[in-house]
Amino acid sequence: MLLSRRKLQEVLEETSLELETIKICISINRYQQEDKGQGQEEERRVRANDREYNEKFQYASNCIMTSKYNIITFLPINLFEQFQEVANTYFLFLLILQLIPQISSLSWFTTIVPLALVLSITAVKDATDDYFRHKSDNQVNNRQSRVLIHGSLQNEKWMNVRVGDIIKLENNQFVAADVLLLSSSEPHGLCYIETAELDGETNMKVRQSVSVTSEMGDQNNLALFDGEVVCEPPNNKLDRFCGTLYWQDKKYSLTNQNMLLRGCVLRNTEACYGLVIFAGPDTKLMQNCGRTTFKRTSIDRLMNTLVLWIFCFLVCMGVILAVGNAVWEREVGSRFQSYLPWDPPVDNFLFSAFLSFWSYIIILNTVVPISLYVSVEVIRLGHSYFINWDEQMFCSQCNTAAEARTTTLNEELGQVEYIFSDKTGTLTQNIMSFNKCSINGQTYGEVTDPFGPQPKRLDFTPFNPLADPDFCFYDDTLLESVKVGDSHTQEFFRLLALCHTVMSEEKSKGELVYKAQSPDESALVTAARNFGFVFRFRTPGTITTIEMGRPVTYTLLAILDFNNIRKRMSVIVRHPEGSIRLYCKGADTVLLERLHPCNQELMNITSDHLNEYAADGLRTLALAYRDLSEDEWESWSESHHYADKATDCREDRLAAAYEEIEQDMMLLGATAIEDKLQEGVPETIAVLSLANIKIWVLTGDKQETAVNIGYSCKMLTDDMTEVFIIDGHTVQRVRQELRRARERMIEASQIGAGGKEAELGGCGEANCVGNVFREGHEGEGAKQMQYPTPLPSPPHPSPSNMDDISGEFALVISGQSLAHALEADMEMEFVSMACACKAVICCRVTPLQKAQVVELIKKHRKAVTLAIGDGANDVSMIKSAHIGVGISGQEGIQAALASDYSFSQFRFLQRLLLVHGRWSYLRMCRFLCYFFYKNFAFTMVHFWFGFFCGFSAQTVYDQYFITLYNIVYTSLPVLAMGIFDQDVPDQKSLEYPKLYEPGQLNLLFNKREFFICIAQGIFTSVVLFFVPYAVLSNATQSTGVPLADYQTFAVTTATALVIVVSVQIALDTGFWTVINYVFVLGSLGSYFTIMIALHSQTLFRIFPNQFHFVGRAQSTLLQPVVWLTIALATAICIVPVLACRFLKVDLKPQLSDTVRYTQLVLQKKRKPLVRSTGGTWHQTSSISEGRLGARGGSRRSGYAFAHQEGFGELITSGKNMRLSSLALASFASKHSSSWIDTLRRKKHAQTPPCASGECSPVPSSASGSVQPLSNSSSVLGGSQDIPVEAETGVTPAHTAPQASVQAHDAGALIPLAPKPNGDSPGGWTITLGTVQGVFFGWKNRPAASDSPDSPSLAEETSPTE
Repeated sequence: MLLSRRKLQEVLEETSLELETIKICISINRYQQEDKGQGQEEERRVRANDREYNEKFQYASNCIMTSKYNIITFLPINLFEQFQEVANTYFLFLLILQLIPQISSLSWFTTIVPLALVLSITAVKDATDDYFRHKSDNQVNNRQSRVLIHGSLQNEKWMNVRVGDIIKLENNQFVAADVLLLSSSEPHGLCYIETAELDGETNMKVRQSVSVTSEMGDQNNLALFDGEVVCEPPNNKLDRFCGTLYWQDKKYSLTNQNMLLRGCVLRNTEACYGLVIFAGPDTKLMQNCGRTTFKRTSIDRLMNTLVLWIFCFLVCMGVILAVGNAVWEREVGSRFQSYLPWDPPVDNFLFSAFLSFWSYIIILNTVVPISLYVSVEVIRLGHSYFINWDEQMFCSQCNTAAEARTTTLNEELGQVEYIFSDKTGTLTQNIMSFNKCSINGQTYGEVTDPFGPQPKRLDFTPFNPLADPDFCFYDDTLLESVKVGDSHTQEFFRLLALCHTVMSEEKSKGELVYKAQSPDESALVTAARNFGFVFRFRTPGTITTIEMGRPVTYTLLAILDFNNIRKRMSVIVRHPEGSIRLYCKGADTVLLERLHPCNQELMNITSDHLNEYAADGLRTLALAYRDLSEDEWESWSESHHYADKATDCREDRLAAAYEEIEQDMMLLGATAIEDKLQEGVPETIAVLSLANIKIWVLTGDKQETAVNIGYSCKMLTDDMTEVFIIDGHTVQRVRQELRRARERMIEASQIGAGGKEAELGGCGEANCVGNVFREGHEGEGAKQMQYPTPLPSPPHPSPSNMDDISGEFALVISGQSLAHALEADMEMEFVSMACACKAVICCRVTPLQKAQVVELIKKHRKAVTLAIGDGANDVSMIKSAHIGVGISGQEGIQAALASDYSFSQFRFLQRLLLVHGRWSYLRMCRFLCYFFYKNFAFTMVHFWFGFFCGFSAQTVYDQYFITLYNIVYTSLPVLAMGIFDQDVPDQKSLEYPKLYEPGQLNLLFNKREFFICIAQGIFTSVVLFFVPYAVLSNATQSTGVPLADYQTFAVTTATALVIVVSVQIALDTGFWTVINYVFVLGSLGSYFTIMIALHSQTLFRIFPNQFHFVGRAQSTLLQPVVWLTIALATAICIVPVLACRFLKVDLKPQLSDTVRYTQLVLQKKRKPLVRSTGGTWHQTSSISEGRLGARGGSRRSGYAFAHQEGFGELITSGKNMRLSSLALASFASKHSSSWIDTLRRKKHAQTPPCASGECSPVPSSASGSVQPLSNSSSVLGGSQDIPVEAETGVTPAHTAPQASVQAHDAGALIPLAPKPNGDSPGGWTITLGTVQGVFFGWKNRPAASDSPDSPSLAEETSPTE
């Protein structure tokens, strides 16, 4: 009977293998059908050790190339790219015209020199960038690899590895290509890899070779291996591989578990051999890397459009003047033919008009001078250096400074609306620490007074020689409980020491290193180790621990493995005395309902503790056990064996068996693990949210992990109206969930609006409605999307009305659902709903899906996007976004190399955007507005002069003045403004995030602002021409000589022009430095000096044909009437500008105007005031108090969410056992506590409850009550163009972002909390080094938040002032 059962089992196993092979072939065929119409290979055939056979398929080599040029192609391709710029083509066209002597009124060198300069500077910059890409490519391509050639291992460069080669990999080496694992030095063909470069996960993963090749560890056997692999074509799916190995007339199915992908690192494996399947650009890593594209800012694109408009305007002016020339030549010029004949080519008035047209095109081309583009590049270069020099974006721990890797996107940093962020290594440190626990109703790990003296860190070494020295814990009561032998406490840590899949390695005597598949498990096992229950090593059937110094070996009977549905794992062990016990740990939401009824009282107490831990942002976990009799074990073991060997529905049968035994358990307690965020992440997200920037998290981690991080970093809060989970597996299911979620959003918005009206009327029903919205999410932490009693169904929601949704919603969507949501017929529904949410988290997404999400927002929202990440899996997303930011983290430097900007901490992002980005946008907009103004004022004078010179294309000014106007006389002042100008100091930019909104709305430079500048320039040109013309027509010198001559008029007009534009730049400059003074005054001085020199007798004698204005400057400027004319013209041009700006600031001030005014008031008052330290980031080692903000409500389980199913089976099979177990390096990090909760507690303690809809601002401790800034809508809540009614009275900078929103409803202007010691993003941050100290004049400038003598922003002035 036993033999027949075994035979049946063998037949079933063979049948199962055949069925699996058929499934793989079907999958391959389906994939081939999908790709057939795309010109890609339908399948890949690879034969081992046969290069001649493989080369006939012409597979790609292993050489990668990310560069754009080589020595031969650089010049033509780069010039082609540069002449795609409309302006460059425009100037090339003008240069060609200037080479024609019959129509050129100006010398050709006035255009070719600046054009060549611009092209050269851009070419050098592009060549430098591409050189570094070549250098990076060569570094990778020249890495050495061991290739099996003709039976021997030979060193080959990566670039020379071919498909079909067998390569040898050694420990800690990068995998050179996508290879099929053939054999390994580990038992059963196992190897361990780290995939941080692919998916961002730093935990270890296991790969296993096919059983038939696992024993071919000898290179002689591998040299004879001639198996053939038939598999899917190259694709970007990291988690899928379908293929079949044909060898010795048998076939073996291949899956992703048999593959080692390029970018992985071999860990804890001495060596392994692999067959190259995909090489170079065909590897999955390179398939997921987006193409390098040339990024342009929105201002660049707008300037291209404006240049086309200006060119059309130029043509129109040329046509008008040409028609005038034709009319004049026909009616008037014909009378002078006898003594003023036409030039030889001209024989009639029409041809004269034709030539006049082109002459005026050349003369009037200075409406867009090429110096504009030179100046833009210089300004951008200066902004990039300021980012590089910013000491407050320098990380001393990493010794890494911020780096602007491009100079073309700086102003785009001031217009970002969407941020797409990776999670692991970007928001988090991926470090877990055991923080608190609850044992038998008693909680441990609390810190009584976070503001009192810091408790002493426990020293476990005297108690336990095997303790981990990096483990941090502060509550000595727990250690005492273990020492006195409390049974519950010891059983608690015994469970943690036994219930896991961790491997251990003893590097030296007493030095244990754990290698866990998830950081959660490592933290729990390390905690048990320090408290006296040390996991020492394991075999397939035993677990050996050291308990209170005594070695104990347990028999491992079964491992009930973890998966995402069960959310728990269990082990069944036999104690040395013979008793059998089941230990279980898992999510509290699933474990508490499986307890014995006698645990009710303890469960209630533990649940309260779990709620407290969850409110602190910790990842919670419940622990329980159950004693089993021998009969119970034998009966269950038999049913488990049948379920494990089942050929159909194996997973369901195992789940049922696990469910049967995991009942009636006894509760031991709960643990609380802190997933350490990077320093300042919650604060940064809060500040960026107030700046109206939406943050999406795109991560490859599991849903539970991402949701937990979302709560920890304050993206998700329990105050949200609803959190939607989209995890459908089919197109229909995803569409249904999206539509139901959108309907719920519209219903909630309508009910919320009704609740607000009722609340204003005294009903107060809105909070009740809000609780109903969240009812389905309590306990589970919004894991399932539940709906209350359905309301009347609204009309089918359309994308248009989703923009009017009010309320705070969040969306969590899985990668599988996202793949359906990104399809063409559903993408609009997804975009409209996701963009209406305050936070979006996409889980289990591939690198390509990250890029697709970014492209989707770029396509449909027309918003500026920023992507930030730290791993190679983020490169595609970084390249797709308008701006890519790389973090130099623990996952390599691929993201930083592919990025436009890089730094080491996520918190630096707020300074990059709110300070450098906003300043760059402001400066560039002011620069462009002024530049177009001054050039239209300069050029349009020629147009008016044409009506008085017979349309003869005569210039008003001296040709040297035309050449030097944009190069010398007006270039430096506008450059100084474009590089150094600012409207408010940097700390005010951080305190008032709403100052960022003008860039998002593109308010400072758009088509309307452009036309305003053009109108002002035309008005100035009219004044500059007609006022001197009217005055000088009848004016005479003191000697009676008339002043109505051409040269006097030209000098007067040119002098008035230079003075007017200099006064205008002085009015436009908002921040004066020494350089601004020198450039403005120096430009005026240089004008008079050069003009007098050019009009001197000396130059005329040397070059009589070049300098015609001999002595004209001296004679003209000595006439009082000339200076009166200049003064009159200046007054007429400037007084209207002053009046408009005064009225605008007085009647409709913007937020920046109000902030500047408060600064002036502060400088005048100078009253001493001790600043509150409520906004300080209290940094502690591992203190749990003051953590990343408290949150109440839903509890989240944090157990091993990076864990993978299948480790339990691997352990019990013994396949992963080795002489020295795996290693895990333990990490320690300083804890980043939150200031938000502290500020909220202070606000509640100081602010009385509001009885009505309007709440009074919190009064300053020194200034008493403060008058609200606006009685209607807050400047913080509205856009930049909302007027501010009053100019005094600002709420103290001690409020949290949530408090800011409440105060917004009351109409108060509330800054974010500054940080006195300079560590806070809202602090006084003005040290960019010595250079900025000189440039900005900050050296002797008092710091409002540093000096105890300077008053806070709350103390400004009384309403009477």
